[in-house]
Amino acid sequence: MTDRLDIVAIGNAIVDVVAQIDDDFLVRNDVDKGIMTLIDQDRAKQLYAAMPPAKEVSGGSAANTAAAAAAMGATSGFIGSVREDTLGKIFSHDIQASGVEYHGPFLTDGPETSRCLVLVSPGGQRSMSTFLGASTGLIADDLETDLLAQADWLYLEGYLFDTPEAKQAYARAVTATHGGGGRTSITLSDPFCVDRHRDDFRSLIREHIDLLFANRDELLSLYQTDDLDSALAAAAQDCEAAAITMSEDGAVIVRGDARTRVPAGKVNVVDTTGAGDLFAAGFLTGLSQGADDARAATLGCAAAGNIIGQIGARSETDLKAVIAGI
Repeated sequence: MTDRLDIVAIGNAIVDVVAQIDDDFLVRNDVDKGIMTLIDQDRAKQLYAAMPPAKEVSGGSAANTAAAAAAMGATSGFIGSVREDTLGKIFSHDIQASGVEYHGPFLTDGPETSRCLVLVSPGGQRSMSTFLGASTGLIADDLETDLLAQADWLYLEGYLFDTPEAKQAYARAVTATHGGGGRTSITLSDPFCVDRHRDDFRSLIREHIDLLFANRDELLSLYQTDDLDSALAAAAQDCEAAAITMSEDGAVIVRGDARTRVPAGKVNVVDTTGAGDLFAAGFLTGLSQGADDARAATLGCAAAGNIIGQIGARSETDLKAVIAGI
């Protein structure tokens, strides 16, 4: 095991199934456009059968961040549950092949390995139907506290924050990371996550989180306001820093009274899947290399811009080359 890791991420261990569709497909199959919907195992099988030819890649929001950070030169680890089944073996192989330290946990019974059916509309908007499966089996006792104590940055995925067991696991994770001298971050993941867990998110952020990741809609929902400046000010009071993405308007980093704005580059949008994941990877990689907020956010925007120009959330190009010279 590496002496220290730049980033250790915790989240859902998911295999993404990505297909391009038209809007009529969403209507015919009763899929809500542009959001993530939780589904059960039967619905996952039914929707998969209706999908056109698809691309299957190991995914999961925090896992994408860990893999992208490794591709950009950071040392990273990932914690997330899979079942000992075919998809679980695929996930384990893929994430380790990407250079991420991974040891499961591997479950021998219960639901199958998680999968996310990603339907990409014309223009790149994604509609996700997620069967959480084995990912929900993560409990505090499964955490490798030695690994977490070696992390310079802990990165928590909001999508997993849906069960009492996961909340207990996150509490243990931040304690272990801070105990080892590391710092903590969380992504809110999706507005629906905020709606479900607003009070718990705000409590966790105020008490345990050093760096908050969110997009504009998630941040506005968290603080129940339509005014971005008010939401940014509230975030500055709740944690040391917040990195807020704003699609084509780039990103703003809040640290106390300081506001650092970084523009988004021009890109041909094919699929927005993983944009936030890759931004976090670039930003945390930059911080781990001693970058200031402006440079870290620039790296994040470059990584996000790269991923939305292709299908899927694992880059098909050399991310080190993408950020070289920035």
